[in-house]
Amino acid sequence: MSQEDKILHPVARAILAIVALVVIVVAGNMLVSSLGIGHKTLDLTEDRIHTLSEGTGNILEELAAPVVIRYYASRTTDYMPEDFKLHMRRVDDLLAEYESLAPDGKLRVENLDPEPDTDAEDAANLDGISGQTINNENIYLGLAISCLDRTTTIPLLDPRDETMLEYEISRAIAEVSATRKPLIGVMSALELAGGPAGMPGQRPSQPWVIYNQLQQSYEVEDLTMTPGEIDADRYKVVLLIHPAGITPEAEFAIDQYLLEGGTVIACLDPFSLAAQMTGGGNPMMGQQGTPTSSTLPTLLKAWGVEMPTNQTVGDGSYQTMMNGNRAGLAVLTVPQEGMPQEDSIVTKDLTSVTFFLAGGMTKSGSAGVAVDTLVKASSAAGLVDNFPASRLDPSLVTSFRPDGKNYDLVLHLKGEFSTAFPDGDPSAPAEAEEEEDGGSEEEAGDDGDKADAEAEEKAEAPTHLTEARAAGNVFLISDVDAFYDQFAYQVQRLGNIQLAQPINGNSSLFFNLIDQAAGSPHLIGSRSRAATSRPFTVFREMEADANQAVGKKIEKLQEEATQAEERLRELQAQKTQGSELYLSPEQEQEIRKLRKQEVDAGREIRELQKDLRRDKDAIAARIITWNIAGVPLAIILVGLGLFAARRSRTRAR
Repeated sequence: MSQEDKILHPVARAILAIVALVVIVVAGNMLVSSLGIGHKTLDLTEDRIHTLSEGTGNILEELAAPVVIRYYASRTTDYMPEDFKLHMRRVDDLLAEYESLAPDGKLRVENLDPEPDTDAEDAANLDGISGQTINNENIYLGLAISCLDRTTTIPLLDPRDETMLEYEISRAIAEVSATRKPLIGVMSALELAGGPAGMPGQRPSQPWVIYNQLQQSYEVEDLTMTPGEIDADRYKVVLLIHPAGITPEAEFAIDQYLLEGGTVIACLDPFSLAAQMTGGGNPMMGQQGTPTSSTLPTLLKAWGVEMPTNQTVGDGSYQTMMNGNRAGLAVLTVPQEGMPQEDSIVTKDLTSVTFFLAGGMTKSGSAGVAVDTLVKASSAAGLVDNFPASRLDPSLVTSFRPDGKNYDLVLHLKGEFSTAFPDGDPSAPAEAEEEEDGGSEEEAGDDGDKADAEAEEKAEAPTHLTEARAAGNVFLISDVDAFYDQFAYQVQRLGNIQLAQPINGNSSLFFNLIDQAAGSPHLIGSRSRAATSRPFTVFREMEADANQAVGKKIEKLQEEATQAEERLRELQAQKTQGSELYLSPEQEQEIRKLRKQEVDAGREIRELQKDLRRDKDAIAARIITWNIAGVPLAIILVGLGLFAARRSRTRAR
C-alpha cells in the first residue's frame, strides 16, 4: 500500500462513518413511522419551536366534545408556490401532532384537496374558504375547525406567519370548544372599533387589528367613557386603552368594580402617538382632537403608583434604532432580562417587547395589595421631556443621563383594595346641591314633607363600597402605542382578507394579559412563539456607553471653550488704550490653545466611534464564524469520534 493510500484510508473511513450516521438516523425515523409511534422528533432548537406547547396540550386535554379540523390544501396543482409547499409540510406535521396528542380520539383531521368542480371545493366554499388566485388558478391552504354546531376558519395559512401557526390553531380549537365566551368591557377615548370618515371623500377608519383579534375569542362591549355602574358578575375584565380625560365618576365606577373582585387592564400613556395620528380634530376649524396623554389620577394615587404625564422613559441600554439610523432613546425594546418575574406565564416565554414613548411608573405600594413588576426599564434609564423624545431629537442621545431610579413599564397589582373614594360617588354632592337649589323654589310649608322624603331616599339609596368584597387584579401598562397597528403588526390585504403579522412581542404581551385575566391561560405558550425579534442588547449597551462618553467629551469641550472665551474677555479688558485693533501675544496664544483643544476633542470623539465600530464588527465576525462553521464542525467531530471508537475496537481484536 502506497503512502498516499495510507493517508486517504482513514479519511475515507471517516466519511463512511458520517454517511452511516445519516443512514441510521433516516432508518430510525422510518422505523418509528412504520410502527405508528407517532410524530416524535428530537427538538434541539433553543425555544423548542417544533414541539407543541404545554398550553396546547392543556386545551386538548380539556376537550369535552370531539373537534374536527377540515384541512383544505391544493396538493395536485402545479401552480402552488414553493414557499406554500414547504409551509404545507409544516402544517401536515403540526396537525399530525395535534391528532396524536388529543386524548381518546377527541380531535380528527380531514384532508381535502379542493380541485375544481369537486365536493371538496363545495365544502371549502361552505366553510368560507375561497382560496387565493395564483397564476389564474385558485389555490387553497386553509382550515375549518368545528365542534358540535360551532365552526371557525383560518382562510389562509400564510407562510410568512409561521410563528403564529400553533397559536391560530389552538385559539380556534379553544374557541369552538368553549361553552361561553367571557365578556370584556372596553373604555377608550380612541376609536378602537373604527369610525366614520372624518371629512367627505375620506375612507372610514378601520378597527384596530388588536380589537378585531380580541373579538375573535371574547365578547366585547363598549362601556363608553361614562359607564355608570359596572357589574363584576357580568364583565370578566374591564379594559382601558388610553382613557384620556377620564372623569371622577368613571374612575369611581372602576373603583367599585374592582372592590367587587373585578379585573382591570389599563393601558395609559404620557404621549400617545396613536392618539396624535388617529385622534381626529381639526385645529383650523377649532376642533380639538383626542388628548395625547392619559392617566387615572385618583386611582393611581390610591394604588400607590405614580406616572408623570409630561415626561417619558429614555433608556440607553434598551433604546431602539429607527429608520435613518436614528436612535430612539424613548423607543424601548425590552429583552427578557427586563422581565423579572421568571414564573409569570405572561412574560416567561416572550423574547422582547417594544414600547413607544412609555411612561415611567414608580410604586410605593398600598396596604393589602401586592405589586409585581412584569416589565421594567434598565438601570440606564431616566425621564426625558415628551416633545423632543417624540421627534427623535439627536441631542437627547448625547445629553441624556440616567437618574438612578427604577422605572416600571408593566405592573400587576393584586389583593384586597381599599376604595379611592372614601367620600363616595363624586357626582353625589352635585346632585344633592341641585336638589337643594330646586328645593329653595318650593314653598316653605313643604319643608317637613321634603325632609321626610329625603330621609327615605337616603335610607333606600345603596351605600358605596369602601373595602373589597373579594380580591381584585389590576394590570397597568404605561404605553398605548405598543398595541397600535403601525407599531405592533405588519398589515397586508389580499382581496377581502386582512393579514396581520406581529413584528414584535407586543401583541403576545397584550393577549397574554387578557388570557390570564379572563381565566384562559392555555393559549399563552403557543402565542409567545410570535415574538421572533431578538434585540442585540450587547450592541446597544456598547452604543449607550459610547454615546455617554462622546457626550461627556462634548460637554468638556464646551466647558473649556467657555472658559477660554472668558479668559479672552479678561485679556481684552486689560489692553491699553489705542490697541483695540490688535491682538496681544497672550490673546493669540489663548486662541491657538482653544483651537488645539477643539481639534484634540474632535479626534478623541472620532477614535471613540471607530473603537465602537471595530468592537461591533469583531462580535459580528465571531457570530458569523460560529454560525457557518459550527454545524459542519460538529458533524466532523461526531464522525471522527465514531472512526476513533471503531478503530480502537478493531485494534482490541
